[in-house]
Amino acid sequence: MNRYPVWKYAVIVIVLLVGLIYALPNFFGEAPAVQVSAAKSTVKVDAATQARVDEALKAAGLVPDMQTIDATSLRVRFTTTDDQLKARDVMQRALVPDPADPPYTVALNLVPRSPAWLAALHAYPMYLGLDLRGGVDFMLQVDMKGAIDKKAETFSSDLRSALRDKSIRGSAVNRNGQAIEVSFRDAASLEAARVLVTDQFPDLTPTTAQNGGDFKLTATIKPEAARRLQDAALKQNITTLHNRINELGVAEPVIQQQGLDRIVVQLPGVQDTAKAKDILGRTATLEMRMVDETAEGRAAETGSGPVPFGSEKFLDRTGRAVIVKKQVLVTGENLTDAQPGFDSQSNQPKVDLTMDAKGGRIMRDVSRDNYKKRMAMLIFEKGKGEVLTAPSINGELGNRFQISGSMNVVEANDLALLLRAGSLAAPMEIIQERTIGPSLGADNIKKGFDSVMYGFVAIMVFMCLYYALFGAFSSIALAVNLMLLVAILSMLQATLTLPGIAAMALAIGVAIDSNVLINERVREELRNGASPQAAIHAGYDRAWGTILDANVTTLIAGVALLAFGSGPIRGFAVVHCIGIVTSMFSAVFFSRGLVNLWYGRKKKLKSVSIGTVWRPKTDAAGTALAEAK
Repeated sequence: MNRYPVWKYAVIVIVLLVGLIYALPNFFGEAPAVQVSAAKSTVKVDAATQARVDEALKAAGLVPDMQTIDATSLRVRFTTTDDQLKARDVMQRALVPDPADPPYTVALNLVPRSPAWLAALHAYPMYLGLDLRGGVDFMLQVDMKGAIDKKAETFSSDLRSALRDKSIRGSAVNRNGQAIEVSFRDAASLEAARVLVTDQFPDLTPTTAQNGGDFKLTATIKPEAARRLQDAALKQNITTLHNRINELGVAEPVIQQQGLDRIVVQLPGVQDTAKAKDILGRTATLEMRMVDETAEGRAAETGSGPVPFGSEKFLDRTGRAVIVKKQVLVTGENLTDAQPGFDSQSNQPKVDLTMDAKGGRIMRDVSRDNYKKRMAMLIFEKGKGEVLTAPSINGELGNRFQISGSMNVVEANDLALLLRAGSLAAPMEIIQERTIGPSLGADNIKKGFDSVMYGFVAIMVFMCLYYALFGAFSSIALAVNLMLLVAILSMLQATLTLPGIAAMALAIGVAIDSNVLINERVREELRNGASPQAAIHAGYDRAWGTILDANVTTLIAGVALLAFGSGPIRGFAVVHCIGIVTSMFSAVFFSRGLVNLWYGRKKKLKSVSIGTVWRPKTDAAGTALAEAK
């Protein structure tokens, strides 16, 4: 009756083992480390970077505790802070020969002190939020009007070109705020322009008006197009901020939209506010120029001659010199999109570029005059330029053209990202700034940890006193619930904040409530005269429905918080929902396994240790009495 099959105990053992492995990293703390990240969009942190670091550390006699590398950074862990500081200087000299033009950012950091075997199993501790670790909190205001004005200017330029291509004569195309106005001399031209706008500019709403002999067309951006533009601007700004903040080496930064036109940036562990501001406000610009392919230019590329007058020398991503002319053909402002893809004929990776009307006209004229010549695309950061690519012009270009050739899929994706990244879709300004010191974060951690532990111990003492052995089983199940909650949060690499700790404390109360229901149900069955084995079986079975209903309704509230909340509310909701799921496993499945293991094999069980069971009885006169057992 009260026996689990072997497979259920196997499930319990596996869950406990996995939970223990993934909860363990949270108890090792953090160790000093040095982090290397790219300071330029065109620089990558890869195995070659790691080899240079290893060689420099070996020459300096420094032995790192552990190294980890990912797509954006290299982290080298050390045992002591002294080794960390020495290694920072050594790695700085090895990777940044010119401090005025640093290809890498070498910064001090903290990384988990987990053993290598846990890291090999991808068992990492939870991230700590801003309120627990300290750091910088920014609120940025996005200038949505500026984004729409910029788009209106693009529409104005495109409409001017479209009217010229269709030979529709009118006065100059003017932009009045977010509206585009064009005047015509006759109704036929006005109607032709209206049809053109309707067919080729789906995001514009054309309206016509006549005032005597003046025929006027006004095109305004549709409200849904404006909203779509604002959403796209916010998303692009958030993506750009993510790319920039990677340079700081922040573990799990929070970059999220707040309201319609604001972005919250939280950088846990960052105390240098000035550096954070510099990176957030950094601008990268894209320029397209012709390569100097004269004899003097080729000589300058090989280093056998000076750079010709009117040209400049830049390096590409491989370090090879490229001599380009100073005349800027188009800039990143003219580039509206860059997407990777595959050529339909050769099936080779390519990058599709889309220019605005002005850029398209320039590219058309340049390509006609420079057929089979090379055009360089340069990206400038902090005043330093670097050549992204320098393809040959193989045909007449326009608003849309492609870059293809000797590149693989990864290189095509990287090139498209670099061409798109750098500039913000809409201007931003910092309207609020807040710094939380590490001592305050440590104090918050201590208080939060103490609150959870004191609550856990108090509940455990009460359960053991009131329910005896069943209370001990419930306390063990509660500890398992807490361990599984921490393990799942670690597996998800969630960020723990103060509201998350509050949700943990709440999860303890919710979890023990299920055991209270079970224990009281077992007592009730014993009170009604059931045998101990039957009481245990009926207690768990009949309490399950109530437990399920209560947890599902609580889970619905948690999901609502998760779906509609933001920031700290979502952090609370995540821990709350996971805690409900783990409590159903620990309070019902696991605790019954303990009870079955203890009592299930006893065939002649006369009593169970579940505290005081009050049984009513009647005397000779029929008066109800109470008997304690």
